[in-house]
Amino acid sequence: MSRKRTMSTKQKIALMTGAATLAGGFAVVTMSMGHASVVCDGLDQALRNNESFIAGQRANPDAQSAARIANREAVIKQINVQREASGCGAAPAAPAAPAAPAGQGQNQNQGQNQGQGQNQGQAAAPAGGAGGQVVCPGSTVTLSGEAGAPAASSNQFPLGTRLKVTNLDNNKSTTVSVTSTSGSCALLNNAAFEQVREPGKFLIRKARIERVG
Repeated sequence: MSRKRTMSTKQKIALMTGAATLAGGFAVVTMSMGHASVVCDGLDQALRNNESFIAGQRANPDAQSAARIANREAVIKQINVQREASGCGAAPAAPAAPAAPAGQGQNQNQGQNQGQGQNQGQAAAPAGGAGGQVVCPGSTVTLSGEAGAPAASSNQFPLGTRLKVTNLDNNKSTTVSVTSTSGSCALLNNAAFEQVREPGKFLIRKARIERVG
């Protein structure tokens, strides 16, 4: 005669507890991986921005290019330290340097297009001036890695331009002046980014950038 083996109550409780622990551990690992991915995305974008800026300076150098490049190389070293600490893996491929003649032509065209865009934007701005002119719609915002008082860098606007950057995920805003050039519409330095960031994130995916003043 065969006997059916039955589990005791203690064995059943132990089995269910083990399964719950395993499921909970999997959830923690999944959440940690998701958080790491968000952090690494922001750091990768900051890395690409600085590398693009350096490539542009090397393609079209001026009297200040060497100092700017040295500064951005120091920023890149710091970003790589943060990437390593966050377990981000291999760095994204560096952008190819543009040819000098093409870069000069692009800069000239960009300046012309910028002027046209500003004129159009000023014509469309509300008469009361209650709020800034929205620029670079759809752009993400990350940090340049530069120290100092809250400030921004940009490839769209001249030095001294006032930009208001709003993180639409938490409705925090900061208004800063453009103090240097970069490879994107608006990069915030460390102090400015801290004013609008979400904890642990190095990228603002939903941003509103306004030209004010």
